[in-house]
Amino acid sequence: MATTSPREENVYKAKLAEQAERYEEMVKFMEAVVSSVAAPDELTVEERNLLSVAYKNVIGARRASWRIVSSIEQKEEGRGNADHVSIIREYRAKIEAELSEICAGILKLLDEKLVPAAGSGDSKVFYLKMKGDYHRYLAEFSTGDERKAAAENTLSAYKSAQDIATSELAPTHPIRLGLALNFSVFYYEILNSPDRACSLAKQAFDEAIAELDTLGEDSYKDSTLIMQLLRDNLTLWTSDMQEDGTDEIKEASKPEDEKQQ
Repeated sequence: MATTSPREENVYKAKLAEQAERYEEMVKFMEAVVSSVAAPDELTVEERNLLSVAYKNVIGARRASWRIVSSIEQKEEGRGNADHVSIIREYRAKIEAELSEICAGILKLLDEKLVPAAGSGDSKVFYLKMKGDYHRYLAEFSTGDERKAAAENTLSAYKSAQDIATSELAPTHPIRLGLALNFSVFYYEILNSPDRACSLAKQAFDEAIAELDTLGEDSYKDSTLIMQLLRDNLTLWTSDMQEDGTDEIKEASKPEDEKQQ
């Protein structure tokens, strides 16, 4: 029986942790995989997807918590409950510290290892999109100069990813579509630019529709699913521009070979 390398063992442990929904441990196992990969080698598609899923679940739980606590804070402020508001703010700060730490962890891996080692067009776009995503998550709760810096970093990463995606990936490529989806969400939610958000989402959708007949069976489901999310957001945003809406905005939440939501 062939011996399993530490890299393979950590990948297997990450899969186990995912099945057990122990995402903090999944992150640790995938961080160990990243550390074990030396240039010019890079993560396999499976490995980078596992890393993305691990971090997305860890950050996703905190983002959901932050939204709930912020909503309660607004209600208590409206009721004039100053004592409760002060307790909530302290609790919100705890969640924000966790969010900052998680984002710092993945951004360090992206800046120091993953982006510099990326060889193919799709891996470059994948990691730059991921970099933009985590700076966007920082912008969601930051204020003042910190929010401005996070927004600038998000814009820079997404633009770099967009330049490569436009020249190297087909309009129907799931990673290119996922980038367009999240970039448009950034314009809408962080920069408060609904016109730009709609323009970007519509262009990505129209370009993909024009080449839909060239889609292979392997990525048809992933691509059409993200296209549906682009269309959902366009419908939501155009109605929001006519009246103030509160429906949930869709973003690409998992790698291209995972179910998008």
